[in-house]
Amino acid sequence: MAKKKIVVCGGNGFLVARGWDVTSISRSGEPSWSSVTSSPDPPPWSTSVSWQKADILKPATYNPMLNEADAVVHSMGILLEADYKGVLTGKESIYSGLTRAFSATKGGSQNPLERKEGEELKPQEKDGQLTYELMNRDSAITLAQEASSQNVPSFVFISAAAGTPILPKRYITTKRDAESTIASSLPKLRSIFIRPGFLYDSSRAFTLPIAFFGAAGSMVNSMIGGRLTWLAGAAVEKPLKADVVAEAVVEAIGDDSVKGVVLTSKIEELANKAWRRGML
Repeated sequence: MAKKKIVVCGGNGFLVARGWDVTSISRSGEPSWSSVTSSPDPPPWSTSVSWQKADILKPATYNPMLNEADAVVHSMGILLEADYKGVLTGKESIYSGLTRAFSATKGGSQNPLERKEGEELKPQEKDGQLTYELMNRDSAITLAQEASSQNVPSFVFISAAAGTPILPKRYITTKRDAESTIASSLPKLRSIFIRPGFLYDSSRAFTLPIAFFGAAGSMVNSMIGGRLTWLAGAAVEKPLKADVVAEAVVEAIGDDSVKGVVLTSKIEELANKAWRRGML
């Protein structure tokens, strides 16, 4: 039996599916391993991934790779915009950077629903900034459209459980806009919206203390009946190991009954199913 094909856009191929033909699409192709793992050497699983270079804003660069795919995954969103990063690194004044970062709206691309097939996305901000609207919303809608046009049956969007007080509200609203637009405009596509909390991995040491405090916050929030969720959002959502989400995504793709929003508890359930299957 031929292997099924899964195409992952972004995430440097964090999904390695047992029994699947995996293609990872990013601007870099195969990553510089020292920047994403604790070692400069490629991990053993990397040889099972086809690493391809493409630009998520230019569908013509990745369209051929979607051919005959059984599922496409979008994990290309951004957590911080350039002006917010500028404040944190001291390259931009606090006032100007945060005023722009926390503005009510920013430009994305032209309306992706009115875009011609294969037409590239054109950033609408004057400086060409990669905004939440462009990366979290419009690139996901466009990838889903391109996948649907090639009759790919399943599309997975790595969304988020919620925003947090330290991030602009647009971080989460653009992800929710992407979910609703994909679900309503592409009804023939089985769309799966994965909503994890903070993702951590031991190969990225800086994520571990964040996950520790997130786990503590999640426990406290659970003990008081979730009353902190409205205030802290993802900061009190249970953090998940990146591998757990990866396993859950693959399991969800393989289960035709899974569609729509997938929350933390379901993510863990799907990952456990995948783990048990792998032990057989």
